[in-house]
Amino acid sequence: MVKVIDMRSDVVTRPTPGMRQAMATAEVGDDVSREDPTVNRLEELCAKLTGKEASIFVCSGTMANLLCVKAWTHHGDEFIAEESSHMTSFETGGSAAFAGVQWRAVRGDRGSFDADDIAPLIRGEDIQLARTRLICMENTHTMAGGAVFPLEKMRSVAKLARERDIRVHVDGARIWNAVIATGIGIEEYAACCDSLSFCLSKGLGCPAGSIVSGPADFVARVRKYRKMVGGGMRQTGILAAAGLYALEHHIQRLREDHDNAKRLARALAELPKVKIDLSSVETNLVVFEIAGDSEEWMARFREKGVLLCPYPRNRIRAVTHIDVSSDDVDRVIEIARDLIR
Repeated sequence: MVKVIDMRSDVVTRPTPGMRQAMATAEVGDDVSREDPTVNRLEELCAKLTGKEASIFVCSGTMANLLCVKAWTHHGDEFIAEESSHMTSFETGGSAAFAGVQWRAVRGDRGSFDADDIAPLIRGEDIQLARTRLICMENTHTMAGGAVFPLEKMRSVAKLARERDIRVHVDGARIWNAVIATGIGIEEYAACCDSLSFCLSKGLGCPAGSIVSGPADFVARVRKYRKMVGGGMRQTGILAAAGLYALEHHIQRLREDHDNAKRLARALAELPKVKIDLSSVETNLVVFEIAGDSEEWMARFREKGVLLCPYPRNRIRAVTHIDVSSDDVDRVIEIARDLIR
């Protein structure tokens, strides 16, 4: 039987044996009542790592962003985000449906922007306009192929926001990939925002869950809204134990994913019919184009046991992660050479 190499996303990762053992032996309690000791340890650790007053464990990255928007805004407000960000493109309009706010798009440079880009978009107290209450940044940026949001740009946005009394949220679903790619600590990225979220279920390899970090009173509001949307789980320590294990064992290994992604990109660039910008492969996402219909090409790869993801403008995405080994990448390169040549 042909082994399936799933490179559609890093959300397909499965717990490692060590992580499963940590989950199986986790001490648990009722998290809604703040009585799960493993969840409490995870939240305390994440607050310390990010340099924030408090953290909270939530079900998913989408829930994390939704709750942050709700906790920072009022009905009728507006937040600014990059036009192709996850928050504006892949979260089913949750901010409008649940938080009652609209978003305003800024065109980014590979997903990033600076103070000069957003200053003209900020709206104040005019009674005819939705007031800008929040600015959102995504790091790394999914639709920009895993591009890192430059720290200096983030700092310029944070400075402008403070001057205008606007809150800043960072959707850091893959922030640990940015940390490994740049060597910049997560606390430096967190200093550029009022709230930061990151996924445990992507590159860190957990079965579920995300973290939200920020001021204590803000996290208290997030906790209440989490319960409101049905995200108050009970003996969540089983999942929190996976998060604790990942933060101890799986951060530095993200470097392997980045190396595998770059090696795959270089091999694809050597093939006829393939277009790829090697400079765009900064982390674990590889976006490329093959002459012809991308759906047909993905079907050919699928027949060989390689699962890939469709991308806008007839492109294809491959994502390296903990379940894609160096040998798997060798196999994908071999299959690509056979199919494309």
